[in-house]
Formats: sequence, C-alpha cells, structure tokens
Amino acid sequence: MTTQDFNILFVIWRECIEALLVIGILNAWLAHRPPAERRVGRMWLWSGVGVGIIGAVALATLLLTIGDALSDEAQEYFQTAIVLIAAGLIVQMVFWMRRHGRTLKSELQASLDQVADRSNWFGVFVLAAIAVLREGSEAAVFLYGTMASAAGSNLAAAIAAGLGLVAAFATYWLLQVGSRVLSWRTFFRVTEVMLLFLAASLLMSGVGHLISLDVLPTLSPRLWDTSWLLPDSGMLGGLVSGLTGYRAQPVLMELLVYAAYWTFVLWILYRPRALRPA
Repeated sequence: MTTQDFNILFVIWRECIEALLVIGILNAWLAHRPPAERRVGRMWLWSGVGVGIIGAVALATLLLTIGDALSDEAQEYFQTAIVLIAAGLIVQMVFWMRRHGRTLKSELQASLDQVADRSNWFGVFVLAAIAVLREGSEAAVFLYGTMASAAGSNLAAAIAAGLGLVAAFATYWLLQVGSRVLSWRTFFRVTEVMLLFLAASLLMSGVGHLISLDVLPTLSPRLWDTSWLLPDSGMLGGLVSGLTGYRAQPVLMELLVYAAYWTFVLWILYRPRALRPA
C-alpha cells in the first residue's frame, strides 16, 4: 500500500466514524421512543442517510466531470485549488470536533426532543442528511485532492476507500463495546494529531504546485539538503513526506508556509478559552 492509499484509507476511516457517531446518537435516541414513533423516526433517519450519500457521490462526480472538461493548464490550477481546499477542510474538521465533541450528544438530543414534541420527523431526516453529506463531501474533496497531488491508481484508491469504510464500522463497534479500554476522547485526540500532519502534507503539495505554476516565488535556492539522511522519496522518506509534509530540500517559501501553518494551528488549539469562538 502506498502512502497515498494509506492517507485515503485513514481519512475515509475517520470521516465515516464521525458520521457513524452522529447516526449512532440519533438511532440510540429513537430506541427510547415509543414503538410507533421509533418506526417512523427510523424511516426518516435512514432516508436522510441515503440522501446524504447521494449528495456526496454527486459532488464527487461533479469534481471529476469538471476536472476532465478543463484544459491541461486549467486542470493544474483546479487540482491545486482542490488540494488546498482539502487541507483546509481537514483542519476545519479537527477544530469542529474539538469544539463540539463534548457537547455533541446533548446538543443533538435537545434538538431531537424538540422534533419529537412537534411530531416533525423531518428534523431527524435533516440531521442525518447533513451529518452524512458533510463528512461525505469532505471525503470526496479529499479523495480528489489526494489523487491530484500525486499520481496513483484509481482502483487502488477505491480499494483503500473501501477498506477505510470497513475499518470505520469495525472501530465504531469496538469503541461502543470497549469504551473502558479506549475512550472516544482518546481516539479523537490521537487521530486529530495525525490529521493535522496530513493537512500539512496536502498544504505543502499545494504550495509545490503553486511554485511550479509560477504563482508563488521560491524566495531562495534550496536551503539545505537532508536527502543523505532521509530523502522525501522512496519507501520510508515518501511515507514521512506524505504523512507530514517533510521536504528534504525545501525552499524558503515552503519553510515559511509550513511554519505559518503550525503557528496558526497551535495558536487555535492552545489560545485562552476566552478568545475562542462559541
């Protein structure tokens, strides 16, 4: 499995778990409703899941259609934009889960109680559809961006995505039955670090594309060369580069962007609570 395939598997795995978490909360809430309400509610729930999946597939199809319709030069710009958007979406996903993870269940249940009081099950449909569409759309953009940032087999990418989906269901089940061994909090803290490094890797790929397109200047010759220690190609070096954004021969622009990225991320993560958005 290549680094690209591993990244695809990892992100699909994490995105699917987030969607499963929301769907699981909705389904658990419905399990405590009277039988008649439960049947109606679950019909709306799974209809919402289906619509969310259709929306994500439609977005993926649209990205492929647009990409294929563009000229070679325009396609370079389009793919570079998608790579950068994918990096931004991953960072946004980490921050969103960090902000809402603790209160997600209570917030959803409060919304569902209001839905039940009004006998308006369309709210369950909307919550399920948004959850699946949000995660599915992020996954679609990431898949396209990853395929654009490095050459790879579409079949291998599809297999990696399928394995990520299977791994997500297995992990969700393990976290449900073995929460004493590995809590949801620990799981999200560990995977968010990996996601932030992955976003950094995508960002560096995007910056590399922009430099090659003469949109950004290099600002310097190669600052150093650590290829003798760890090249950013090959099995180990390619893995480190693909997972973290490491460059063996960086230019000043790459170094500045990488430093600015981590400065921003760490400031957002560790700034005083009083400065954080509600």
